[in-house]
Amino acid sequence: MSIILNFFKKIVKSAGSKPVSEAPQVRIYSRSEHSISRSQISDHALKVLYRLQKSGFDAYLVGGCVRDLLLGREPKDFDVVTNAHPEEIKGVFRNCRLIGRRFRLAHVHFGNEVIEVATFRGTGDQQNDNQVTNDEGRLLRDNVYGTIEQDVWRRDFTVNALYYNIKDFSVVDYAGGMDDLKSATLRLIGDPETRFREDPVRMLRAVRFAVKLGFNLPPDCQHAMHEVAELLNSIPSARLYDEVLKLFLSGYALQTFEMLRHYGLFQVLFPETEKSLAVEENGFPKLLLIKALQNSDNRIADGKTVTPYFMLAAFLWEPVKMRTRLNRERGMDDYNAFQSAVGEVLARQVKSTAFPRHISIAMREVWSLQPKFEQRLGPKPARLLTHPRFRAAYDFLVIRAQTGDAEPELAEWWGQFQLADEAMQKKMTQPSRNLKNSRTRRRRSSKKKNTGSNENPSP
Repeated sequence: MSIILNFFKKIVKSAGSKPVSEAPQVRIYSRSEHSISRSQISDHALKVLYRLQKSGFDAYLVGGCVRDLLLGREPKDFDVVTNAHPEEIKGVFRNCRLIGRRFRLAHVHFGNEVIEVATFRGTGDQQNDNQVTNDEGRLLRDNVYGTIEQDVWRRDFTVNALYYNIKDFSVVDYAGGMDDLKSATLRLIGDPETRFREDPVRMLRAVRFAVKLGFNLPPDCQHAMHEVAELLNSIPSARLYDEVLKLFLSGYALQTFEMLRHYGLFQVLFPETEKSLAVEENGFPKLLLIKALQNSDNRIADGKTVTPYFMLAAFLWEPVKMRTRLNRERGMDDYNAFQSAVGEVLARQVKSTAFPRHISIAMREVWSLQPKFEQRLGPKPARLLTHPRFRAAYDFLVIRAQTGDAEPELAEWWGQFQLADEAMQKKMTQPSRNLKNSRTRRRRSSKKKNTGSNENPSP
């Protein structure tokens, strides 16, 4: 127990933290004191819990699934924690695969469902090669195993440090998570700045959970995010891309966007976009982004799919336009100015969030189709309808029209054209008869003047 207290003293050491003497004591909530029922838990998760217990190990549900069950939400997945080491877990389950470098995890597969099983993590007080940090305090490898009492202090937020014990169906609370659930507070365990330095991605998780749950962030957490936001630059861009998907494809994209900007985190994820917003804070760029994010949230609320490339195309559209204008000023023609701008913006962005190649290709196609919507005569509109990205590009045009970045009449015309039958489409893509007759009259008048001039030369 002295090891636990020593570790806790280190992580709570700050002006705004509670003294160790005031730290919450472990409390066990019996089955009658909480709302979790086994009927709400995945059958496969229960199977894992019971089999571990039968094999002589401790087994708990932990993290977001316990939090969501207590809040009356349906968990996305179920995570299990145990005192069994990864190799021992694999020995219990034939359908198990071990993954991870920083911390070894066991994935138990049941068809399409995967139950993640982790071993209790230690405090890291042991001096060995299983825990490695860099100069900024970030954990690089963390294969230190321990007890449940030690494991709790290694978790990020108090509401994610609640354990459901399959042995007696109780909820075990070491960090005051139940009280924070009741007060809707997302509190870090320990000193916020220290925890953010250990893993800067925790700042993104703080924003995501605060928005998703509708919880408040304590002042010390908010202050720490303002202070160390730039540490996100040290995170591999591929990992940040995964976090971007979680942030903006969960149904709370607009609120997330505003909160990320408030804490200075958005500029790390999308530096070019932040620059464009700073140029004209209340102009087209922000209006277009707000509309795109609102549409994304509405689609998710309606049970519809949202594609990552569409969201990213909206984020980077203004940087592409700004770079295109700059290339034109340098003497490039419209086509090459645009294509060069797209390549430059994408090359810079992948340094922050390294999205896969198929995503960047789809973004290019959505952008490249925008100028083609201007061509409404002849066979080109019909051919454009057959393009695989037509629908996404058209939806993008609609958002542009709704925010003043494109002509509303243009979006309306394409909305009618794609629903029209073949005869109507042919009629819509022909020059107007009045325009044609006017041009014919001008040509005849010009011809008559030229003919008269030859027959009646001036004296």
